[in-house]
Amino acid sequence: MKRLTQVVVLFVFMAVLAACGGGRATDIAEPMTENVVHLPAATAAYDVAAEAIMEAPAAGLQPPNDQAYADMFFEDYGVNPFIDTEDDNLSTFAIDVDTGSYTLMRSYVNRGNLPPDEAVRVEEFINYFEQDYAAPQTGAFAIHLEGAPAPYGENDSYYLVRVGIQGYEVGREQRPDVTLIFVIDVSGSMDMENRLGLVKQSLRILVDELRPTDRVGIVVYGSNARAVLEPTYVDSRRTILNAIDSLQPEGATNAEAGLMLAYRMADEYRRGEGITRLILCSDGVANVGNTGAETILQHAAAGISLSTFGFGMGNYNDVLMEQLADQGDGSYAYIDTLREAERVFIHDLTGTLLTIAKDAKIQVEFNGDVVERYRLLGYENRDVADEDFRKDDVDAGEIGAGHSVTALYEIKLADEFDLAAAAMTIYVRYANPDSGEVVEINNAITIGQFTASFAEASPRFQLTAVVAEYAEILRDSYWARGNDLNSIVFDARRIAEYFPGDEDVQEFAQLVNAAVNLTR
Repeated sequence: MKRLTQVVVLFVFMAVLAACGGGRATDIAEPMTENVVHLPAATAAYDVAAEAIMEAPAAGLQPPNDQAYADMFFEDYGVNPFIDTEDDNLSTFAIDVDTGSYTLMRSYVNRGNLPPDEAVRVEEFINYFEQDYAAPQTGAFAIHLEGAPAPYGENDSYYLVRVGIQGYEVGREQRPDVTLIFVIDVSGSMDMENRLGLVKQSLRILVDELRPTDRVGIVVYGSNARAVLEPTYVDSRRTILNAIDSLQPEGATNAEAGLMLAYRMADEYRRGEGITRLILCSDGVANVGNTGAETILQHAAAGISLSTFGFGMGNYNDVLMEQLADQGDGSYAYIDTLREAERVFIHDLTGTLLTIAKDAKIQVEFNGDVVERYRLLGYENRDVADEDFRKDDVDAGEIGAGHSVTALYEIKLADEFDLAAAAMTIYVRYANPDSGEVVEINNAITIGQFTASFAEASPRFQLTAVVAEYAEILRDSYWARGNDLNSIVFDARRIAEYFPGDEDVQEFAQLVNAAVNLTR
């Protein structure tokens, strides 16, 4: 089957409703155990503030994203075109470190299907992989640039340029203490495929990586929301794990109420120099109260970031999970296996928790005497107006400690140019999250610094190019129309030989091969 279609028919609609607790969102089950710790005061305050939200079930279930129902919900952001430098020599976008689109693709392929076109975001494929950039010697970031001839296409005047941003590392013991509020979807749909079971296993991994001086609170939501555990120090690990283990699926899905209560709890328990962050675990299928990211986040508290972690297939709302993280100043990942949970909550933990840059933006200035036209691969939903690059009140991306961000440009060179002239200059602008001080750094690359052939480029550069082309083909990009999955199988296998110990790269080669088999 070439593509999964998004056909919304009556039996799918009824199945979704049944999975979320049936047609009446007011049917509420509230299983509790002696291991659950209540927050009477916080809950009472929440009940008063959320009275309007709690009336929503009486009006029936609401559509996701404040839009119509669908079984798998994605947003089509289009594909960036080539732009002539004489028309616009500036490319500006918000930095992003989400990876959810890649793991969703993996889940589709492992289940025997290719993902829908609109499920593929090229930048999230690229940023799933390690890049081995050197850490900055000073400041928050280092800018790394590399160029080589484009490996796909017939015109030898086209090149690829990898723009890499590497944040500084912070050791586990050096980061501030953290207060995490787990916001856990326990609606009926989380009973499918043992989604809630994987959430529990994932959160246990996260708790084990925290320090004794960190704190964990738990809010759950089904048809409505309740506090299960007030922020508790991790040295009381058993209390936290008991609360996690006690959770059971129930009711419909009032994500708005759950996040509203979680923000209130986080605001009440935040501490001066520490980190306060919400960790949302859900399939994103909100159907009670407001169900769009913007309307849900009207309850957000300033200075408290929201990171989202998606679970489940069959009915899953990628749009809500990605946009909640984007607008909530956090990151978005999709967890399909316990191994992925370990990757996210062990390997990437410090970066997930500690923000080193707020409202981070990139602006690339192309030299029209060297570059005739250019195209940014991906980042379609991260576009920032060129004139807003130095407007520091414009919301952009947040970057965690040790995180890297990679963008790939395809460029066409002018007929004649100076090899020593800067082809493109990259500017990175961000705010220090503690002091608010705005910093801008830059770096440039000349054509003379490009490698003579694609095979001479660094192995990580080659990996990035192949991963990007794979994503372009999967989303039926106009710019990959002369290529197909068969044409990159060899490159994926060849590059995997460079990284025998990198499980992600080895798996990528296997996924490309599996995807090819699905097209036959």
